[in-house]
Amino acid sequence: MTDPTSRYASSDVVTATVPDGTGGSREVRCLSRRLLPMPGNAHTLTEHTVVPGDRPDTIAAAGLGDPAQFWRICDAYPVIHPDELTAADRVGTRIRIPFPLP
Repeated sequence: MTDPTSRYASSDVVTATVPDGTGGSREVRCLSRRLLPMPGNAHTLTEHTVVPGDRPDTIAAAGLGDPAQFWRICDAYPVIHPDELTAADRVGTRIRIPFPLP
């Protein structure tokens, strides 16, 4: 079971059959793949100008009231790693903080 505020809250639990390393197989339960929304589709709640020392979780805490919701900000941008949003070369960049969706 996932936390209702998790990015995986709406993901289905699926069962896959995988090799067990001894020539047999076993069933494994896992969450289905989560598809990212199209960047730019989120409605903007506010914006934040990146300053030295910023982290995605601290921006989420200030903008959304919950540091664990950093993934909502990351989903609004095509980044592979969350720290890319606040890297040194991004200082001075304004990033959108999207409205949290249910």
